[in-house]
This record gives sequence, C-alpha cells and structure tokens, in this order.
Amino acid sequence: MSAAGAILRKALLRAANSQGLGRLVRRHGMRLGASRWVAGETLAEVDEVLRRINAHGLGAATALFDASVSGQAEAQAQVREYQAAIRHIAAAGLDAYVGIKLSHLGLGFDDRDAAFENTAAIVRDAAANGQFVRIEMEQSRHVEDTLAVYRRLRQRGLDNCGLVLQSYVRRSEADLDRLLPLTPNVRLVKGAYLEPANVAYPDKRDTDAAYMRMLETALRSSSFTAIATHDDTLIAYAIRLACDLQIPPERIAFEMLYGVRERAQRELAHRGYRVIVAAPYGPDWFPYLTRRLAERPANLAFFLRNAIRG
Repeated sequence: MSAAGAILRKALLRAANSQGLGRLVRRHGMRLGASRWVAGETLAEVDEVLRRINAHGLGAATALFDASVSGQAEAQAQVREYQAAIRHIAAAGLDAYVGIKLSHLGLGFDDRDAAFENTAAIVRDAAANGQFVRIEMEQSRHVEDTLAVYRRLRQRGLDNCGLVLQSYVRRSEADLDRLLPLTPNVRLVKGAYLEPANVAYPDKRDTDAAYMRMLETALRSSSFTAIATHDDTLIAYAIRLACDLQIPPERIAFEMLYGVRERAQRELAHRGYRVIVAAPYGPDWFPYLTRRLAERPANLAFFLRNAIRG
C-alpha cells in the first residue's frame, strides 16, 4: 500500500468512530451505494440476501453490526437478537451460521463472566437447533478475554463454536499454538482495526507472512480452517498448501465478504471449494462500511461517485 493509501486508510478507520458522520451516512448511505456491502438493517432484509447467496451454491454467515452496548439489559437484547437469527436460519433451512461479538454481550462494561454466560446461552441455543456459532475477534484489548471465553465454552463441552484470529496482531501466532490442544475450528483473517505498531504489524508483507505461517499451523492441527481473504496470492497459497498436506475438503472453506469479489467467490465454488459469504446486518453499519471503504480505494471511489450522482 502506498503512503497516500495508508494515510487514507487510517483516516477512514478513524472516521468509523465519528457519531455525527455516522448519522449522516446512515441517513443517505444505502441509496448511495452502501447496500453493495450492507446486506440489510433487519433480519427479514438479510434473509433475502442469504437466500440469494445460497442460490448460487455458496454458504453464508451473518452477524450483527457494531452496536453500542452499555449495560446488561442491552446485552440481553443482543442475546435475543442472536438467538432469533439462529432459530430463523434453522427453521428456514438456510446454509448459514451466525457470528457473535463479545463486546455485544458483556465485554467493555462488565467482567468476562457476564460475556461468558451470555455467549454460552447463545451457543447452547445454537446446539439445540443444530447450528454453529463463530466468535468474532475484535480490537486487541478484547483478545485475551475472547480467548478465555472460548476456552471455557469448550471446557463446558460446547463444541459447536469456533473463533477468529487476526494475522496482523503480533500475538496471534502464539495464541493459535496455545489453542491447538483444543483442535479448534478457526477462521483466519488479516485484521481491519486501527492498532498501534507494537500490537499489530504495520506492513502488509509482515501480515501476509504471518497469515501464511498461521495457515499452515491451522491446516495441520485444527479441526476446521476458514480461510478468510480476498487476496489472490493467499488464496493460491492456501490451495497449494491444502493439496500438499492432503487436507480433506470438508476441513476447509474460503470466506469472503458480501459484495466483494463475487466472481472470485463463484469461481472457487465452481472448482469444488466450499465458499462462505459473510453478510452481517443491523442498523449500526457505518463502522463496517468505513472498514470496507478503507480496504480498497476503488470502494471509496464507487461510493463517492454515487454520492455525487445522488
């Protein structure tokens, strides 16, 4: 990434925290092009997107967008929303799973016990409905608590859950090694939060190198590896590595975002690979949109062109 691109990325990621800008964009953004990446604001709206994804022979994942949760009553509302999504997916027979964020469930305003109990309620409900739950990884300040909650779930015999590790976070390789005795179901991502250099690699080359090392470790030792990337180099590397290690196809999947590289998604599926498209929903979609715009200048150009035309 160029110096100018890096500056633009940081500016967009900082903009994600602007409440005023967020209100303005949410008011007009969907008609100006946000719907390209935002599947909807309600479960009914995202249902239509999940069905379209499945119709193309692709799996799906959904989650709630970032939300401000400041107390147990709001966290309980999030639990009910997650449970409603899980039950809807099961009843509708959709090929999809739900991802959850612990900041919605107790982290940030309480100790990890509240987050654990709320998460366990969701995962138990998912198990009763034959569903899988993915625990998302958020900013670095939540990493240790997220890992602790996942370990406790597994200790309680709740095996229908997995988690996410971010290769740009320096500690992630060691975290993966410590999780291997659990034979985890893990999704590898590069990472999309603004973190200091002592916490996360500032250089893409270091992030990519860590991703490759973690991918080999996960493929060798995890129960399932979700390869979440749009990077052609990493996709090709993953395919070669899985072939070399003779990894059964049911132990891997490629995950991509709704509205991003749709042709590549379908091409991978046509080649026989499991492909899962992540389509989160909810009214608080502005921070998510800014991260998508920060990833590629072309995304920002698309959005701005629509805004000018609008």
